[in-house]
Amino acid sequence: MASEQKKEEYQEYVRQNSPKTNLPLQMGKAFIMGGIFCCVGQLIVNMAADQFGIEKETAAAWCSVILILLSAVLTGFNLYGKLVKWGGAGALVPITGFANSVVASAIEYKTEGQVYGIGCKIFTIAGPVILYGIVTSWGLGLIYWLGKVMGVL
Repeated sequence: MASEQKKEEYQEYVRQNSPKTNLPLQMGKAFIMGGIFCCVGQLIVNMAADQFGIEKETAAAWCSVILILLSAVLTGFNLYGKLVKWGGAGALVPITGFANSVVASAIEYKTEGQVYGIGCKIFTIAGPVILYGIVTSWGLGLIYWLGKVMGVL
């Protein structure tokens, strides 16, 4: 009985002290922020193709590089966090959010030195993404290969 009452009291405490969120507003902000990132990316591709005569595939690669660079620079100047605070998941779209996580870890652990700080902890956040991305792609590649061998695909 006492345990049940403590659980209820704790749940009430959590409910009272948890920040109130407006889900539709957060979703709208994420949509706008993600759209801004996508528009910037499309602008880079269009400019590279139209202004500099670069073919679309190469322009897309340059777009990725420039978005990673912008994310890293904004993280270095402590501005990317403000974008994330406002735009939520919209600012954490894969390529820019991934670059932000790597640079943020490097900045956080730079005081511990090049090897034990940056070298050991730079992929603290991004490491699991890399690991499971590689494992998943390997597994799917194996399934695809087996499908080809068996004549299913």
